[in-house]
Amino acid sequence: MNLQDVQIQYDVHCDWHGKPPIYRLYVNDEMFTERTFIWQDKYLAETIPIAAEPGDYIISYELHGAGQLTATNPRILDGPAEFVNQTTLRIHHVDA
Repeated sequence: MNLQDVQIQYDVHCDWHGKPPIYRLYVNDEMFTERTFIWQDKYLAETIPIAAEPGDYIISYELHGAGQLTATNPRILDGPAEFVNQTTLRIHHVDA
């Protein structure tokens, strides 16, 4: 197994009123985090560390509660990867 270390980041924003909603972040079908979005009129620059084999990975967010969640501006902070589109991360093979 040839794992590659990659760090990516999204700007996560949620418009909500009343009880703060919960959101979940998935990489493919694996839940990476569950967080209550407590901020109003602010966004979270969420850093996601991934150690995975080369290939394509789908990044998705799921909101639980009332509100509108957006995850924008995907970017690679470190590692051999690129975004194919807004939600697909491609990790490349690099020899150690």
